[in-house]
Amino acid sequence: MANTLLKNAKLVNENEIKVQDVLISGEYIDRIDTDISDDSATVIDFDGNYLLPGVIDDQVHFREPGLTHKGTIATESRAALAGGITSFMEQPNTNPQSTTIQKLEAKFSSASQTSYANYSFLFGGTNDNLEELKRLDPKSCSGVKLFLGSSTGNMLVDDEKVLEAIFSNTEMVISTHCEDETTIRENLANYKERFGDDIPIQYHPIIRSEEACYLSSSKAIALAKKTGARLHVFHVSTGKETELFRNDIPLSEKKITAEVCIHHLWFSDIDYESKGTLIKWNPAVKTQTDRAKLWDALLDDRFDVIATDHAPHTLEEKNNPYTKAPSGGPLVQHALPAMLQKSLEGIINIEKIVEKMCHNPALLFDVKKRGFIREGYFADLVEVAPNSKWQVEKENILYKCGWSPFEGVSFDHKIKRTFLNGHLAYDRGQYSEQRAAKRLTFDR
Repeated sequence: MANTLLKNAKLVNENEIKVQDVLISGEYIDRIDTDISDDSATVIDFDGNYLLPGVIDDQVHFREPGLTHKGTIATESRAALAGGITSFMEQPNTNPQSTTIQKLEAKFSSASQTSYANYSFLFGGTNDNLEELKRLDPKSCSGVKLFLGSSTGNMLVDDEKVLEAIFSNTEMVISTHCEDETTIRENLANYKERFGDDIPIQYHPIIRSEEACYLSSSKAIALAKKTGARLHVFHVSTGKETELFRNDIPLSEKKITAEVCIHHLWFSDIDYESKGTLIKWNPAVKTQTDRAKLWDALLDDRFDVIATDHAPHTLEEKNNPYTKAPSGGPLVQHALPAMLQKSLEGIINIEKIVEKMCHNPALLFDVKKRGFIREGYFADLVEVAPNSKWQVEKENILYKCGWSPFEGVSFDHKIKRTFLNGHLAYDRGQYSEQRAAKRLTFDR
């Protein structure tokens, strides 16, 4: 592979912004300096555009196998590249579920043929697969996922002895979906008695309530403290839960970490009136007060990661009555532009965005040689053009489901190019025919 020289780039990396050049040799960053010259290299002049590390999204649902009418590894990873996401960690609740090593490896095999972005998959814990979980190779799998709230199939882990055994028998990161199932079922029964299946969507955050979230999160954290497990709480959605996490120690010393998702930072319960079930997620989008507290926790480092929980469904499915409309929505193409928009609003600076979307996922999951712009690291890089206003419309949405909760929203930053393992994989709307994606590996 010929060398590529990126000139006059505004590097956003490790809490600094510097104008520098980057020389890519093969799959790796060879040199970072000012005024690099290489007569043999292909030169790309950034003209002051931002250069970011590729985003690592630790929570996506790409729907393959079994749910490919909603999305596939190919379609959703392609959309991710256009959004500056170069690596993803996909969740186990597909059909079949990734609850055996054989089924997990089948996903890896599929991704090796079709993915446009670097990939890994989480192993799904159940009430009866502890022995299989013990056999996981920590260097080749991103971690373990536990649903402590309702899920598909048998992936709800509600046996307390099993939970403690899982927490006690793996040194890998245990990522959890925390909502108390008993609380949710009781709330849902009450509203079904009032409204039948067509429950008004504004009751969604009351059914999947603050209490349900806090009960489950606090229980998981108590268990992690008891067992010494490495716990990562996915998609925290309530202000009350932010009190459970620490910011008085660095990430490298944390045994309990947390993420917040784009939709919980962007939307609130006032948006149900206009967006309806398009913003039905589990956990639910909650109040404006909750959203403000989530931002506080992100900015003061109680939250460590920003993710998408990308989970596409067809519009036909989403337009069903409340009890039949599935939860989830597509986000990977628009997550980074959405966060960059918040930087223009003065809510978060771009260095902090890179920390939470690039650096910290790599550190938290021990991803090998990714997440930073460093010599010797894989050249997963994103060029972002500021002052490049564009609007999300049907015609430019790349998800297989064909819609976005951001339709009609204008963004001022545009993803111009995405480099994957040193290869120019996405260039101003065009994709390389060469697949450069790799299976993520982990320094454990």
